[in-house]
Amino acid sequence: MSILSYSHRWGKILNARNNELRPALFGFLLFLCLFAGYFMLRPIRESMGIAAGVENLQWLFTLTFLAMLVAVPLFAWLSSRVPRLRFIDWVYGFFGINLLAFVELFQFMPDSTWLARVFYVWISVYNLFVVSVAWSLMADVFDSEQAKRLFAFIAAGASVGGLLGPALSAVLIGSIGAPGLMLLAALLLGVTLVLKRALMRWRQEGGAGRPGSAPTESPRRPLPGNPFSGMTAVLRSPYLLGIAGFVVLLATVTTFLYFEQARLVAEHFPDREAQVRVFGTIDFVVQAGALVSQLFITGRIAPKVGVRGLLAMVPLLLCIGFVGLALAPGFALLATLMIVRRIGEYAFVRPGREMLFAPLDAESKYKAKNFIDTVVYRGGDAVSGWAKSLLDMLAQGAGLSALVGACCALSWAYLGWQLGLRVDNRQEQSGAGNAAET
Repeated sequence: MSILSYSHRWGKILNARNNELRPALFGFLLFLCLFAGYFMLRPIRESMGIAAGVENLQWLFTLTFLAMLVAVPLFAWLSSRVPRLRFIDWVYGFFGINLLAFVELFQFMPDSTWLARVFYVWISVYNLFVVSVAWSLMADVFDSEQAKRLFAFIAAGASVGGLLGPALSAVLIGSIGAPGLMLLAALLLGVTLVLKRALMRWRQEGGAGRPGSAPTESPRRPLPGNPFSGMTAVLRSPYLLGIAGFVVLLATVTTFLYFEQARLVAEHFPDREAQVRVFGTIDFVVQAGALVSQLFITGRIAPKVGVRGLLAMVPLLLCIGFVGLALAPGFALLATLMIVRRIGEYAFVRPGREMLFAPLDAESKYKAKNFIDTVVYRGGDAVSGWAKSLLDMLAQGAGLSALVGACCALSWAYLGWQLGLRVDNRQEQSGAGNAAET
């Protein structure tokens, strides 16, 4: 069978048109490298969070939020001075240098509690920034119609990377240690920059910047605005405020489940290497489930349920799960909720959430989106972390926290439905207009 025949067959499977298969694959590989690197480091982060004391997690969440308050204006300042074509090079290059610095520090201070806390906060910042910027890139490269067809496959790259990363972490932690995993993550970050350049070149040929498409801002110019324009854009727009509220509720549900997971793992696995292996195994299972969903489920149900369905169905499932946890708390149910939440976020919620930004201008895709993905998300983390600690003080066990989590999940589902409905209606009107013209 010829290469063209293979290309045509895969294009049909992925719902990609003739010239879209290559950039879709580049996007897939970019997320594979990014998430493989991050998920190699995630089990290390979780073990260091436990080493710093489970009772101190809310402080680490607060410090992460404060770090975001400093980092986001710097991010916006840089984006106002560096062309979009080179912006990601600067951001990823900075984080790559940071990783190399941590390699040296952990060689000399492998058991430092303070270094563990610094790394925990840093990687929490790193994770949100590099993933947010990568999705900003995808929303910039692909137009709204292409995003709806291709984002599920591109997101599957994150799941493959999420499978590969924990497996490498579990296998290599004993031989190369945490510093070796950090070095490997830095190398993978470098590979993503090569893929980014290829995607930006294609953008001008067949993507959002192609001849004949809707006018877009040139990627050769910096973004307009000042270091706080991302925040002001969110505050001025009810639509962006709705997305911010959606993210806060997502972070709240995630934090409630995360604190319970950390407490139970600390009780059952006191050794750091054992903790790394446990977290790595959990990550592997989650990413396997997310990948199966992305390849065989998301693409089939997305046209039927729309963006509103992608954003609402997982929160509804979690609402039911929280009610069950309040009635019959236990590790098995909690683990099931964690798996459902993470698989659902990767396979359905995240692609749907990124589709909300595809129709917007470049400043919203980079600055406003980054403000929501970092400051708003980590602010939600910090507030919900303290709220969870307060609820634990007021009531023994997980019952009260579970009921509050159920209410948050129900509100999350409602807001997701409303946001997705707006995007679906806009696309239906655009499709009807194009049909009338033809």
